[in-house]
Amino acid sequence: MFTLKSTFQPTGDQPQAIRKLEDGVREGHKNQVLLGVTGSGKTFTMANVINNLDMPTLIISHNKTLAGQLYQEMRDFFPENAISYFVSYYDFYQPEAYIPTTDTYIEKEAEINELIDKLRLQSTTNILTRKDVIVVASVSCIYNIGSPTEYGRSILNLEVGNIGNIKDISKRLAELQYERSEFEFKRGTFRIRGGNIDIYPAYEDIGFSILIDGNKIGQITKFETLTGKEIRTLSNIVIYPAKHFMTDPNAFRSAEQQIRNDLKKESDELKSMKKFTEAERLIRRVNYDLEMIKEVGYVNGIENYSRYFDGRHPGDPPYSLLNYFQQAYDDRWLLFIDESHMTVPQLRGMYNGDFSRKKTLIDFGFRLKAAYDNRPLKFDEFYPVPKHIIYFSATPDEWEIKISKQVVEQLIRPTGIVDPKVTVKPAKQEVLDLVGEIAKRVEKSQKILVTTLTKKTAEDLTEYLKEKNIRTSYLHSDIQTLERSDILDNLRKNEFDVLIGVNLLREGLDLPEVTLVAILDADREGFLRSRTSLVQTMGRAARNVSGEIIMYADTITRSMKSAIDEINRRREYQEKYNRENFITPKNVAKPIREKIIEEETPYFDYDRLHIGINDYLENINNESLTPYDKKKFIKKLEREMKKQADDMNFELAIKIRDKVNELKS
Repeated sequence: MFTLKSTFQPTGDQPQAIRKLEDGVREGHKNQVLLGVTGSGKTFTMANVINNLDMPTLIISHNKTLAGQLYQEMRDFFPENAISYFVSYYDFYQPEAYIPTTDTYIEKEAEINELIDKLRLQSTTNILTRKDVIVVASVSCIYNIGSPTEYGRSILNLEVGNIGNIKDISKRLAELQYERSEFEFKRGTFRIRGGNIDIYPAYEDIGFSILIDGNKIGQITKFETLTGKEIRTLSNIVIYPAKHFMTDPNAFRSAEQQIRNDLKKESDELKSMKKFTEAERLIRRVNYDLEMIKEVGYVNGIENYSRYFDGRHPGDPPYSLLNYFQQAYDDRWLLFIDESHMTVPQLRGMYNGDFSRKKTLIDFGFRLKAAYDNRPLKFDEFYPVPKHIIYFSATPDEWEIKISKQVVEQLIRPTGIVDPKVTVKPAKQEVLDLVGEIAKRVEKSQKILVTTLTKKTAEDLTEYLKEKNIRTSYLHSDIQTLERSDILDNLRKNEFDVLIGVNLLREGLDLPEVTLVAILDADREGFLRSRTSLVQTMGRAARNVSGEIIMYADTITRSMKSAIDEINRRREYQEKYNRENFITPKNVAKPIREKIIEEETPYFDYDRLHIGINDYLENINNESLTPYDKKKFIKKLEREMKKQADDMNFELAIKIRDKVNELKS
């Protein structure tokens, strides 16, 4: 099924690692560990294992940036296969919550990235329709996304010559959560033009035009949505839903009765506790939601009723992406957990945080108890599902090593580069010393990473270095998902020289231009300065022959000593291997991959036009904007408004808000 394409072959200790991991899967091992140093080609090893075993694969990473990088690498290795990307689709997300102390109800607010939503839907569609599937996901893949059975059953099958009319097809598309839109033809919509109905699937980059001839389907055409250019004609197509949560109209009737029974039981329970306000609140909320589902098949927060539609019992695990794999491939699929020392703890901790928030909502009458079952998997529900798990990390956790049948080491880099030398310098005047170290490397056009303990320090240090005319940027969790990859690419494109961050600079970042990693406050024992974190951080300098680590500390902590000892052990092993095999370490120039998603250019760019934002706002001509352009433009202005408010430019934020209201009216 899979076709691995690469200009290089396994080398160093990659062949033995690939062979051992494959043998472990064939022998039925549930757990295996690959202890691979940074730059040793763990991703290439993973790709070879997938290719040789020919099994559909789920790869879980602990953050979106690394998932995006893995997705790009797998897409390069397997250009002919179905490589998918499954991460949280929110650019902004405020979960529904209630704060009893201030009697504050916070409604769910989310800004969904439509292109990431498309990639998520593409993932599930690929799983249900193909075998040559690799899905790269973040830990959000253990959240409830609805039943794969319902999703797979909810399809629209159109075939040339079959009976069909515009009214029936439109009705079915509406049931699949597609919206009719004559002006804004985007993913998840359809439009009617004469005897044609055009469909833009939520998971595709192309559209389909269905020609109705009398009472039959006369022709199906695949076309480019922007230009309308015909690509080719088809004999049949299958359209999958535009959303993961589907409600079968027939199932709704029985589900509605169950919901109403539970509503009466739980509202009576609240009344018996003299919580009359909460009981009335619950009755109003549930009745409104039921009416919406009955009328349009969907309501904001429908996932809180998913147990009724899925046929699950109270406490049953939710349906997640793992269930799609299980349904499509039974036990014949692989699970790779990348940077497992970070990812496994995240998988373990997802459930508890979700439960405490839901409990408050339920106690105060905002949700039925069924909302408990719209949740992520507990770890003991997640762990039994995959039959073959391979943990990838340069610093695997003790638990992973203990449960695994074998720990495979991969310490040799194909480039021959050895682990970097480590220097410990006093923390006193660390910033001044750092400026000198940066200057030496900037002269040689080399790049530098600096890790701090807090976001505030990262931002302040960035401003300080900019004042010193050092081209600097920062990266932390407040940066939007897709912008993070762009910042890393810009470092490699020589748009700046120093990148400052907190923990996002640790695992998996592939930056061969970096020659110095500086760790500030290295002796502050804790999560960010543990042995594991330090070893991972040091690994960022292990992709360049000139790589070096500077740790700023007044004392050498136990974590520092353990990390330095491990780096020195690996370095000795690597130097011995190079001597015995006559290898001269060399840098490798890695291409900068195309973006996962190309950003749209702004409708107006006031920096490019060399005008101030006030003039920019005045130059916006409401009449010149189409409804589609207006909607896109409002989103851009709202993002700018939030940014200005965050920067405390409140007067400017108010002006932008007024312009948004003007456009909306």
